[in-house]
Amino acid sequence: MTTEKDFAPLTPNIVRALNDKLYEKRKVAALEIEKLVREFVAQNNATQIRHVIQILASEFALSQHPHSRKGGLIGLAACSIALGKDSGLYLKELIEPVLTCFNDSDSRLRYYACEALYNIVKVARGAVLPHFNLLFDGLSKLAADPDPNVKSGSELLDRLLKDIVTESNKFDLVAFVPLLRERIYSNNQYARQFIISWIHVLESVPDINLLDYLPEILDGLFQILGDNSKEIRRTCEVVLGEFLKEIKKTPSSVKFAEMANILVIHCQVADETKITNDLIQLTAMTWMREFIQLAGRAVLPYSSGILTAVLPCLSYDDRKKNTKEAASACNHSLMKLVTPEDEEDEEKSGSPGSPSKEDGQPKTEADGNDMLNASQESVGFSNISFFTPASADRPQVTLDLDGIVQVLDRHLHDSSTGMMTRIAVLKWLYHLYIKTPRKMFRHTDGLFPMLLKTLSDESDEVILKDLEVLAEIASSPAGQTDQVGSCDSTDHKLELKVPESTKTGQQPGTAPKTVDSSPSTPSMNSYFYKFMINLLKRFSLERKLLENRGAFIIRQLCLLLHAENIFHSMADILLKEEDLKFASTMVQTLNTILLTSAELFQLRNQLKDLRSQESCALFCCLYRSWCHNPVATVSLCFLTQNYKHAYDLIQKFGDLEVTVDFLMEVDKLVQLIESPIFTYLRLQLLDVENNPYLIKALYGLLMLLPQSQAFQLLSHRLRCVPNPELMRTVDESKYMDSKQQVSKRASHSQVDYNELLQHFDRVQSKHLEVRHQRSGRASDHPDRKLM
Repeated sequence: MTTEKDFAPLTPNIVRALNDKLYEKRKVAALEIEKLVREFVAQNNATQIRHVIQILASEFALSQHPHSRKGGLIGLAACSIALGKDSGLYLKELIEPVLTCFNDSDSRLRYYACEALYNIVKVARGAVLPHFNLLFDGLSKLAADPDPNVKSGSELLDRLLKDIVTESNKFDLVAFVPLLRERIYSNNQYARQFIISWIHVLESVPDINLLDYLPEILDGLFQILGDNSKEIRRTCEVVLGEFLKEIKKTPSSVKFAEMANILVIHCQVADETKITNDLIQLTAMTWMREFIQLAGRAVLPYSSGILTAVLPCLSYDDRKKNTKEAASACNHSLMKLVTPEDEEDEEKSGSPGSPSKEDGQPKTEADGNDMLNASQESVGFSNISFFTPASADRPQVTLDLDGIVQVLDRHLHDSSTGMMTRIAVLKWLYHLYIKTPRKMFRHTDGLFPMLLKTLSDESDEVILKDLEVLAEIASSPAGQTDQVGSCDSTDHKLELKVPESTKTGQQPGTAPKTVDSSPSTPSMNSYFYKFMINLLKRFSLERKLLENRGAFIIRQLCLLLHAENIFHSMADILLKEEDLKFASTMVQTLNTILLTSAELFQLRNQLKDLRSQESCALFCCLYRSWCHNPVATVSLCFLTQNYKHAYDLIQKFGDLEVTVDFLMEVDKLVQLIESPIFTYLRLQLLDVENNPYLIKALYGLLMLLPQSQAFQLLSHRLRCVPNPELMRTVDESKYMDSKQQVSKRASHSQVDYNELLQHFDRVQSKHLEVRHQRSGRASDHPDRKLM
């Protein structure tokens, strides 16, 4: 019979039972097949065994008839049971047809296939590992099966396979990773649960080093971490936590650079409305923090990418407190890695046109400046920065300074950047100017306009940090070049003063010690004057900035740089200012700061006694610009105890146009005379004989004032001036000493007061001419209404 011939050595009864629709009959046939295969095993007849398996696979398991396929599956399982430990020799033939049935549309048949494969694997145990990828591929499909029975069967098979892998030391991880990398991106919840459970198992096996292949699956793990299922997220967190523990134990074998790009991407949240994205970002930021601490300076070539990821997180509010703290730790750790060592590669290369080593010696930053407590709002950029080494061919660690500056500049330009991010950016710039000054000055021309614009920021703290950066640029020896910041004129160059604190203990001809160098002890460079010019231009264009923050900015600059340098340079620039109204306003602001600010105590003391050539030169420089504002000029004379000259100036006030603003300035001066600043002036009123012009000058102010509160205040003060005849009771020798001191002070004075008075007249003539021109234009305007 053809049937007997085609299916031999299977008997017709076995064939008939395998094709039956009843499970019991198919089971009887399976027992017969098991008995038959055992006989062949006993006879060592491998040919017949292989023939039986081939018939069951091709004629039954792969048949078009569903009952035949079910019979083939149970028959193949029976063969495996009969073969026992020898089943490993025939596993390929046994497994492949069963796995094909995993794709069957009939759920019952898929269940029988799962059952059959379970029996085959249970018998073969470790022998199935060479076929692990096929089994894993099939199981990953069944994990997402819609039928609960099939899913339950696949879970039993999955547990069995995990036990086998855990017990064995012959698992081929190299062959498995490509399949894992492919399947890890599945969006199906059950498939993700299956994948993450396997990674968890493999990671826990001591003989399997999955950490070497973590770069290939890390991105997929972060994708799974964003799953909607809480259970899957929890399992994924555990897996990532275990990986991080292992990384901390063996940092030398970790491929930090290969995983850094992945962390950069996941630290940047695309959709802040999804809660799962917060978990991804926090986890990625935590990993980034550990990477920076473990890898050290090895991450410097990728620092621009890290900053792109970290800086936007620094402005988060308390809802993302943990992420903000992790980002702050990343930022702080990364900043500490940048040292003067990053300037050394340039010294070795000896690039043409670079400043000498002595001039560009980096400063040592104080510990307080290293502390960063930065937080901010998220800033989204359309282009994501990746970790790209500055030079892959160079063996030494190279700081990606160009990339860092580009990222910092981008955040400064972005109007949506949070306040704490801007502060962190400015701290970075300051740190880079301290540690790598010569390299940073190549970027100064590009950064300078934005740093000036940042002075208009709403936050005082941002302005303070911005001023620190600008002061460092203006005072760093690395910025001292002939070309940079020449201010377009040799006339603008000043002999700038360095505080005495920098000179103490310093040998002649030696450079200052780097440990003592700081913005408070500067040696001005070519950028200083450029900074002063542009700052005044900004005040001229933004009058609200001058009104609201002008005094604050100038006072801070006097702390960061030498106050004499600030006032000397601004006075020199204002002397050439064409906008006379702005010049007058600016002089008034500077004068108020000079007379009232605690930061200028030393400068006031220097101007009180014009005995040295330097103090006289400073007075003359200030005076010439102060002439833009008559009342400020008088107050400067009061400060410098030039009472006769003050009286001469007040005499000229009769020729000036007395406006309400003018009288208000006189009013303010009277208030200042009553302040602690002018205590010495009020005490000098006791010495009537030696200070007659002081009294005359004060009476002159009194005559200028209308009947107002200031008038009453000054009048009352002058009524307290004692009668000189009464003062004669004092020892005459004291008067002689006083006269000698006045005479001595006058002899040391190198000021040409007549020339200064002439200069005052010329400046006021210009102001009068401008006011007349303005009033003429106003009267000629057809729509102008008379007030």
